[in-house]
Amino acid sequence: MYELLLHNVFARKVRTALTAVAVAIGVILVATLGVVTHSFTDTAAAVLRTGKADFTVSQKGVSDLLSSIIDEAKVQKIAATPGVASAVGALVATTKYNAANPLFLEIGLPASQLTEFGVKVVAGQPFTESSSGQVMLGYRAADNLGKRVGDSITIDGVTYRIVGLYETGQSLGDTGAMMPLPQLQAHEREAGEVTLIFVRDQPGASIPKIRSIVEHDNPELVTIRSATEFGRVDRNLQLLDAVDRGSTVLALFIGGIVVGNTMLLSFYQRTREFGVMRAVGWSRWRLMLLIAGEGLFMGLLGAMVGVLATWGLTQWLAHLPALLGLLHPQYTADIFWRALGVALGIGFLGAMYPALRAAFLSPATALSRE
Repeated sequence: MYELLLHNVFARKVRTALTAVAVAIGVILVATLGVVTHSFTDTAAAVLRTGKADFTVSQKGVSDLLSSIIDEAKVQKIAATPGVASAVGALVATTKYNAANPLFLEIGLPASQLTEFGVKVVAGQPFTESSSGQVMLGYRAADNLGKRVGDSITIDGVTYRIVGLYETGQSLGDTGAMMPLPQLQAHEREAGEVTLIFVRDQPGASIPKIRSIVEHDNPELVTIRSATEFGRVDRNLQLLDAVDRGSTVLALFIGGIVVGNTMLLSFYQRTREFGVMRAVGWSRWRLMLLIAGEGLFMGLLGAMVGVLATWGLTQWLAHLPALLGLLHPQYTADIFWRALGVALGIGFLGAMYPALRAAFLSPATALSRE
């Protein structure tokens, strides 16, 4: 039967090509949205990982993570929560440094809390609390921009002197700049405000309990500990995740209809063939298995085409000016397993109706057709 299945697939090249294209379109939709969603989530998570904290506090219900605005007084309130070892309020902003660095991170921090934030000075010295016009540059940013301690740098129209280079261990943070919190607050016109609060717990403390206390005492705030929790704060990522899930259902539905129409046309063309098979003793189940197998095989072909197209499409999207620096394609196994499942699901669903029609077709009726 396997030889017959392969013969039927490759003997009807137009039908196979049309079916594979329909499946590939569904795979492209599902895989591309999956890659984009995962990549945006990873970029957002990189902001949280910049500060070495057990969890991060953000304003609830903002459109994106960096739109969060928290009164600086909340930092001391959270720091006084039982079980909290330290709470660091940071103002985080992004700007376009140049065409090669469209997402340049600016982090405003209290000079006295650089260690708590997880900053390691690798060259020069840290800025001071009262310093003006001073900035520390991430060591990766220094390499990318050809800067070193003592040089000047213009960020978002303001010229600073580089007093030190730092390392956080996170690539996004190490490609940005840090400056005194009041300095960035003045530039961003956010006096007395921070974007996020990075919280470290005392050894042995219950993190879930502390998070619960923080959220209970500050109902306008929400805590985040992992990338999977971004939906609690970032409506954009929540919407993108919903679109990602909806695309899977849509791809199965539309792809199944297109493949079903193509295979149904093939059914009418092969009516006599199916009649002969039934007449020589093929069981209904065997005939259904043959047609379903053809659908699954064509789904597999479409999956391969779709995966290759997804790679090309996401690479192209990553280089668009609007997404440069924001989209870093992440090709994880779960995305492509889901895409493969969609491809096989489309092939199977599309083959089911023609397979049932063929299985319950009367041999005498089929053989009488011209």
